[in-house]
Amino acid sequence: MTHAFPRTKIENLSVSRMVIGTNWWLGYSHTSQARDDEIRRTTTAERIADSLEVFLKAGVDTLMAPLAPEVLTRGIDIAQQRTGRKVIYLVTPTLNVGGGAKADDENRRTLDQCAALGCPVCLPHMNTTDVLVDPRARTIRDMAGYAAMIRAAGMVPGLSTHMPETPVYADETGLDVATYIQIYNALGFLMHIEVDWVHRMIWKCRRPVIAIKPLAAGRLLPLVGLAFAWSTLRDQDMVCVGTSSPDEARETVELSLSILERRPPEVALQRTRSKATVEKRQ
Repeated sequence: MTHAFPRTKIENLSVSRMVIGTNWWLGYSHTSQARDDEIRRTTTAERIADSLEVFLKAGVDTLMAPLAPEVLTRGIDIAQQRTGRKVIYLVTPTLNVGGGAKADDENRRTLDQCAALGCPVCLPHMNTTDVLVDPRARTIRDMAGYAAMIRAAGMVPGLSTHMPETPVYADETGLDVATYIQIYNALGFLMHIEVDWVHRMIWKCRRPVIAIKPLAAGRLLPLVGLAFAWSTLRDQDMVCVGTSSPDEARETVELSLSILERRPPEVALQRTRSKATVEKRQ
């Protein structure tokens, strides 16, 4: 790796263009319940810290997670103590969209928890955002109020979505949000419309976009998924990638830097017997 990872901004906040995903630590594999259970059984704060240490030393200091369980917050604390570097925690909480005073009080408590964790940016999860999207009216109902609550809690508001319409409507209505989370991968995995349409819409967004699931939850080889994402996004956009070990973290950083710097990656390839016929003899 030649230098620290490139950065961009969410409003006035400097963040790394690679965002550390947490699904492979928290047990959201998009594969099977058995796989999710195995992830949760084997994840420890120390294992999380080992990977975070790799990222932080490479200048990848931005992480995305829900209101996290203790195993993640402990892992973050350990990694910060080891490296002397701070993790920028982009939080994706679930809010109560039922309306009324009781829901508002619950949401204020949730947002206060996010702020207490030191999260500078709050992006309500898609299970909050997407139920409010109204294609008929081309708006995101009630989201202006939730954005105001996020501001009042001392955080910058953003949106997390699985719907390509969401950033379009947010831009059209002038919604007070500073960034968007959008599914984007070469396979079209979990994407509602074709990849080329989402690509065009990202390029038209008024705010930086955080592309999630660039490897289609393990269905794309890292080189393939990362090359597509980094080469088709804008310089202000980010890519969120989850890893499960320090070695995967190193590979992900090096592959990404090599793509951005247009050079061959310095990573070891898989060794299998079927490759013997294509290897150069010593």
